[in-house]
Amino acid sequence: MSQDFDIREPQFGSVGRAGAGLPDFVLHLQDLVLASSDVHEFLTDTATIFALQLSQPGNHLSCGITVVRQKRPVAMAGSDTLARNLDELQNSDGDGPCLTALRTETMVHVPDLDADLRWPKYSQAARQTNIGSILAVPMRLQASAQAVVNLYSPIMHGFPHHGIDASVGLTGIAAKALDLALNIAQLREARDDLSAALQSRTVIDTAIGAIMAQNRCSRDAAFQILVKASSHRNIKLKEVAAKIISGIAGEREFPTTYDE
Repeated sequence: MSQDFDIREPQFGSVGRAGAGLPDFVLHLQDLVLASSDVHEFLTDTATIFALQLSQPGNHLSCGITVVRQKRPVAMAGSDTLARNLDELQNSDGDGPCLTALRTETMVHVPDLDADLRWPKYSQAARQTNIGSILAVPMRLQASAQAVVNLYSPIMHGFPHHGIDASVGLTGIAAKALDLALNIAQLREARDDLSAALQSRTVIDTAIGAIMAQNRCSRDAAFQILVKASSHRNIKLKEVAAKIISGIAGEREFPTTYDE
C-alpha cells in the first residue's frame, strides 16, 4: 500500500512547499562545502541531510550519492550502511536503477521492487535487504563529472508525486553545492600533484648532483646512469634517486622550495 508522504517541516525547513526554509538548507550545504576535508566527507554529510529531510514516520529513507569524475576513482557515500551496501551492490554488478539514471541522465523510479523486472539480479539482492521502492535522481553538474542521488524506501510506493518533487528539488540545490565542492577538490588535487612533482624533481636533481660528483661526469651522463639503474632494478626513478641520497647522506626527507 502507498504510504502518505506529506512533506513535514524538518530540521532545515521544507523545500516541498513554496521554498519554506530553503535559505537555511542552502546555507547549511555551503557550510558543508567549507567544512568538509574532502569530497567523500561532503557527500556523506549531504546524504545524511537528504535522508533526514525526506524521511517520514513509517517511511525512513536511506540515501546514497555516487559521483564519477574523469581520471579519479568513483566516489560513493551514504547516510547509513544500507545505502552504502546497495550502492556498492550496483557498482559490483555494473547495473541497476541508480547506474541507469547516471548513464541516461534521467530520473529512474522503481515504485514496487517486487514487480520490477528491469534489473533482475540487482532487484533480487535488494529485496533481501527489505527495500520496497527506489528513486534515483541524477544531478545536473557544471563540473566535468556525473552524480546521482539514490533514495531507498522500506515500503512499496514510498515515493508519491509530491515526494518525488521534493527529492528533485533538493537534488537541484545540492548539485550547485557539489559543483563547488568538486572545484575546490580539483584545486587541492592540483596543488598536491604539483607538490609531489616538485618533490620528485628535487630528489632526482639532488641524486644527479651526487652522481656527477662521484663519477666526475656531465649532468646528462649522470642522468643516464640514474635511468639505467631505475630500469635494471625495475623501480621508479624517484625511488632510485632517494636510495642514492639516503646511502650518501642518510637523508629520508626531501623538502622542496615550493611554498604553499
